[in-house]
Amino acid sequence: MNEQAYLNYNRIAEAIQYIQQNFKEQPGLKEIADKINLSPHHFQRLFTDWAGVSPKKFLQYISIQHAKQILSNSQATLFEAAYETGLSGTGRLHDLFIKIEGMTPGEYKNKGENLSINYSYYDTLFGKILIASTHKGVCYMGFSDKNNEALSELKERFQKAKLVFQTDDIQENAMIFYTKDWSKMKQIKLHLKGTDFQLKVWEALLKIPTGNLTTYGRIANTIQKPKAFRAVGTAIGNNPIAFIIPCHRVIQSSGVFGGYMWGVTRKTALIGWEASNSMIQNTGVK
Repeated sequence: MNEQAYLNYNRIAEAIQYIQQNFKEQPGLKEIADKINLSPHHFQRLFTDWAGVSPKKFLQYISIQHAKQILSNSQATLFEAAYETGLSGTGRLHDLFIKIEGMTPGEYKNKGENLSINYSYYDTLFGKILIASTHKGVCYMGFSDKNNEALSELKERFQKAKLVFQTDDIQENAMIFYTKDWSKMKQIKLHLKGTDFQLKVWEALLKIPTGNLTTYGRIANTIQKPKAFRAVGTAIGNNPIAFIIPCHRVIQSSGVFGGYMWGVTRKTALIGWEASNSMIQNTGVK
């Protein structure tokens, strides 16, 4: 990410954080622009280039009222919608293009001993991300505002694995997902370290359509463990694959977005960006 792009990303993140904290007051364009030391015109253009919609429209997408509306309109078949075939239109992620393979009991227990993992850093619309892969698939993706943050997390998850700073085809294929041009993307394969319960939760997350939100309780019902919503929350918090396994789409039933491993501001940005892009794709209205 070049210096100007990094500066723009941080400005957008700061603006989103301000909008999130003050949405009840419905701050105007000039007020938000002043907070990040830009002219209203420059800020409007910068923000619209990033989000695809105006700051005012984006503010609506990240309000609790809007979140509640999405939740109330979601039917029991919320997750079933993700099974739509094809890549055209809404650009939804669904199970035809994700294959999860859990690590063997031996790999799980020995903390990655004898496992070789390649890792590289990439730039995305939401900041720098580390992608790590085994010969079977992506095993970790984590946003990293500082390089050592995600790398430390990777080392903690695979304490005995051999880590190699190297780019490979598995990582490159996964990055195509961020471009929204999936015509050249092969099936994304994930090689995950987790319990059977965690894998079920992560698979349920994959079935949440882009632009939709759900709750911890609904995920618990989906995996047929209706009383295990706290355990579901813990499993979601341990999700090792940022964005592709969309744990950011799970919020509290009250409409509050709640926490996120890679920062509440980034979660808010992801939710608002997906909501705005879904609206554009479905209606053509910006």
